Amino acid sequence: MKYENKEAFEQSNMFGTGTPNTAYASFFIGDSFLNPLTDPKGGGQLLLCTAGEGWYQEEGKAAVSLHEGSVVMIPANVKHWHGAKKGSWFSHIAVEVPGEGCRNEWCEPVSDEEYNKL
Repeated sequence: MKYENKEAFEQSNMFGTGTPNTAYASFFIGDSFLNPLTDPKGGGQLLLCTAGEGWYQEEGKAAVSLHEGSVVMIPANVKHWHGAKKGSWFSHIAVEVPGEGCRNEWCEPVSDEEYNKL
């Protein structure tokens, strides 16, 4: 949902806006706020969009529209940007995802029969 009004945005933003993001202000156009939920250690980043509408774009790729409930996994060392859409407030949780020697373990495909039982 698009929020043009800060007061309406704050009513939906369950984690709060945080404090002005002065440390990284040179990387933003307009105001940005930071409300760390973890102690970042580097590595990849997981974005969980919590309120408002925004954009995410990796260098050389098309921009992706973000809204409440959107999730974006950003691998380490991928040049990107993310922020609010024009005329809307936007909030997200950014979780740092460090790790060495990590991998996914793929299981066998789920059969139609199993899936249809759900």
